[in-house]
Order: sequence, then structure tokens, then C-alpha cells
Amino acid sequence: MVEVKWIKLSTEMFDDEKIKLIEAVPEADMILVIWIKLLTLAGKKNMNGYIFLTENIPYTDEMLATIFMRPLNTIRLALETFKNFGMINYNGDGQMKITNWEKHQNVEGLERIRELGRKRQAKYMERKNQMALNDTDVSKRHNDGSREEKIREDKKENNKDINKIQINDFQHLLKNPINNLGKKLKKSNNIEFDFELYSWHGIDDDIKDRWAKILPNVDVEIELNKMREYFKKHPDHEKIIKDKFNNNYAVYIYDWLVRAEKYIKEKEGKV
Repeated sequence: MVEVKWIKLSTEMFDDEKIKLIEAVPEADMILVIWIKLLTLAGKKNMNGYIFLTENIPYTDEMLATIFMRPLNTIRLALETFKNFGMINYNGDGQMKITNWEKHQNVEGLERIRELGRKRQAKYMERKNQMALNDTDVSKRHNDGSREEKIREDKKENNKDINKIQINDFQHLLKNPINNLGKKLKKSNNIEFDFELYSWHGIDDDIKDRWAKILPNVDVEIELNKMREYFKKHPDHEKIIKDKFNNNYAVYIYDWLVRAEKYIKEKEGKV
């Protein structure tokens, strides 16, 4: 599932008659918090307003109470209120949907994110199938055990990328991050930045954790947000990344993080 970092909320939200009626009940604050949580969950799922655990498993009241960390009775009260006001509805499979999701959200933008995810998945499967064919071909041509071992070692070295850099390379990389990374990392990766939506794609928690282990003084999430804001102010930077980093955003991010780490250590007198 493609990661979505934002949804639209109208500044006139609290002028809506339904919201005003909700604000008149004793549990108003809690119900409105649950409403916002449902909206963000629908955005995170990015399935045209549908909210479910998986396509075959709809959320139960108990599941939502656990996820939202709210009392079960309050969840049921909120859902019943939203249903009565026509703010949510359910399909035949029991899946919840935010009513008029398409009316209030940038559906074209969300669809673009889904399409990017489908294309990345298709490319991944194509590479995986090609690797399987190559492995089969290599096995047929090289029956010698030592030869196969050398091929495996070569492939392992060629596939070493920014997410697998060893910690003992760190001090060396600091001295000349761009040149050394260019030699050590493969050129292709799945990390992208959408300059229309200003959002990262292809960066999961595992990648962030690896960077954090290598660069312990840097807050990876904060630096990624800094990069996003920098791109907003300098949209021409897309061409610089293409020319200087061969369009490899993994290398660009790591170079940024290395420089941030070095700056922090110098500032704290650790270098």
C-alpha cells in the first residue's frame, strides 16, 4: 500500500451543520477526535474513502477502539452518530466508507500516488523475474562450485546499496560522501520524490532505521521534512539531483544525512 502523508481539511469544517449538531452533545470533543482519526485513516488507506484492515477484513468497533485508544462505548456512539448524519456508510461486505470522500479530497493526487505505487510494484516484479531468469541461466553455464560462489559474491557486492552500508564505512564516507557513495552504491533504487505532490515514496521504516543506526546523531524524519521544504522553495533542484546524483535519491538523501551528522558532531565538539 502506497504511503500518503496528508489529507485535506476545510477551514469551514466547523461551520458545517452536522459538526455543529455534534458539538452540542456531551461527548462532542471525543466524537470529533474520532472523526478526524477516521479521515486520516481513510487517507492512509488511500482507497477512495474506504476504511478496512484488509480488503477481506473490515474494522470492527473493538478494533477501532484499540487503534484509536478510545473507550468502546464512545467509538460505538461516534460511529452511530456519523451513520445517522450520513457522514459514513457501509458496503455489502461491511467495509466503512467516508461519504463524499471524492468531493472533499484531491482524488487526482491520491490516484497519482496509487498509480506510482502500482508502477513501482510492476518494476519490482519485473526485476525479480529477470533476476530469477538470470540465476537459472548462470546455474546452467557454471556448474563449478567455486565459480558459482564467485558469482554470488560479485552479485552481493553489486547489490550493496545505501540501505546496507556497513557502519565501519562511516568515517571514510564522511571525508568525501558523494564520490565514495557513487562507487559503493548501485545506481537503481526505489526511492523517489514527487515534485508535484512534494512527497517521498519508497522510504519505509526499515530504511529509516538503517540510516539512524549509521548516523545516530541525526533525526532522519526531521531531515526528510527539511528536504521536502527545501524542494518546495527550490523546485529546480530536481535537475540538480538528476545531473549530479544520476537521479539517485537514495544517494542524495544519504549525502544530506552525512553532512547533517557531520555538522551536528562539529557543533557538539565530537569531531
